[in-house]
Amino acid sequence: MENTGTAYFIQHPRGVNDLIVLHDVADERPYEIVKEIRLQAIDFENFITDMTVDRQFIEDYASLCDDGDVKKCLVIRGRDPEYGILVLPEAKCYVGWAAYIQK
Repeated sequence: MENTGTAYFIQHPRGVNDLIVLHDVADERPYEIVKEIRLQAIDFENFITDMTVDRQFIEDYASLCDDGDVKKCLVIRGRDPEYGILVLPEAKCYVGWAAYIQK
């Protein structure tokens, strides 16, 4: 998967369904993946179901991220490498901005 691209970011999503929305391509923002985090199936399911909870795996790498002209993000994946969730942390431990990406 590419480490850069554009994606449609949502602020403070509650779950993955908040990220899969129709949008204008002009509203997509450039991103760069600074760290890929792979979770076990149950942990990934918990994450995409409730993104409002503080997560240690986000806090561990939050210092790598930046909300500049190009969003420097973590990508969170489960067993399926075909898609992931881009995360720009807020307050170091929870999802501030997120986007759904596919290969």
